[in-house]
Amino acid sequence: MSLEAAAASARGGFACVFSTADEYERALITERRAQGRYTQSRSYWPLALFIGCALIVAGTALLFA
Repeated sequence: MSLEAAAASARGGFACVFSTADEYERALITERRAQGRYTQSRSYWPLALFIGCALIVAGTALLFA
């Protein structure tokens, strides 16, 4: 009887709290969103590149005008 109880408790220690992989992934994504990992950072590189290219085009136009 004690051997069966020991085997049952050993199996219980390795059980997963999620029943499916989708449930695990949903919980993982929810936890990462709570940590702020999926927020978009503000990047000014596209704006800086656009202004730089516009200045180059305007400079070229003034040079040959």
